[in-house]
Amino acid sequence: MQPIQDAFHLLQTPKKIFITTHHKPDGDAIGSMLALYHYLTKKGHSVTPVSPGEVPDFLMWMPGIVNMLNHEERPADSLAALAEADIIFCVDFNDLSRTKHLTQQLSDTTQPKILIDHHLFPKPVWDYGVCIPEKSSASEMVYDFININQDNELIDLDIAACLYTGLMTDTGSFKFPATTASVHTMAADLKHRGLDHTRIHEEVYDSWSEGRMRFLGYVLIEKMEVFHKYNAALISLSRKDQNLFNTQNGDTEGLVNYPLSIAGIHFATLITERSDEVKLSFRSKGDFDVSAFAKQYFDGGGHFNASGGRTKTSFIDTIAYFKKILSDIHPQ
Repeated sequence: MQPIQDAFHLLQTPKKIFITTHHKPDGDAIGSMLALYHYLTKKGHSVTPVSPGEVPDFLMWMPGIVNMLNHEERPADSLAALAEADIIFCVDFNDLSRTKHLTQQLSDTTQPKILIDHHLFPKPVWDYGVCIPEKSSASEMVYDFININQDNELIDLDIAACLYTGLMTDTGSFKFPATTASVHTMAADLKHRGLDHTRIHEEVYDSWSEGRMRFLGYVLIEKMEVFHKYNAALISLSRKDQNLFNTQNGDTEGLVNYPLSIAGIHFATLITERSDEVKLSFRSKGDFDVSAFAKQYFDGGGHFNASGGRTKTSFIDTIAYFKKILSDIHPQ
């Protein structure tokens, strides 16, 4: 993969650009993708942002979301945009399999592919890109990309709102270790432009349905197990559990973080039964590397303190396997 600066010559004249992110997108995935969409559009390019799947309801307010294609809803349109593109940008993932139903189509493309990502161990499939795991978010890296191009003055309120959403969500509202001084400098720059950070926080965190709130209460009372001996906690949600409250896409977002608020708990896991797989989310505090844990046991990866994995084994067997592993690793 060549440095992303080597791709700048490709953008000197108007191009058709396809941007995508990972399946089950979060605030940083959509924020970084839409910020890049707005920026490249202002530079004169014809840009199509594509989400591999459904976007959580709490992100549907974001500027530009109406121009985004959901591949699962409009596969023909998204594949047509991919076929017509001159350049492909991939943000907030570094393994094509993370796009799920777009994996093979992206693998088969011959157009230049450009990566902007902050996860460990990128696959060698991109022509150009930048991957810095120490960065807080893909949104911070899109901000850097704009500034490397000396286009800081092009950051308007729409771009600022998208960037701030990704920055805020991927830093846990600025509490995670990746919240560096540069993160606050970036946030200050966006504020100087008139960014209304309170409205964004309310849109993302204070727009729950009553059902989602009751679902949270059920999860914490009925579905959370705490293993003080191992400084760990587990939340496990079957499809039946999720159907009890008619959960919507995004309703499980952030659940894995709650057990870390318990004194002495350094490792939290969320196991969720999906229609075609079992998904696992891991969070930690301190020196326990959940990225290495996810990679070793659950074909996953991510960041040192935040990662994920998946398995094709049954929901019940996954829980049993996880508990067996837990008795061996003793997170501290």
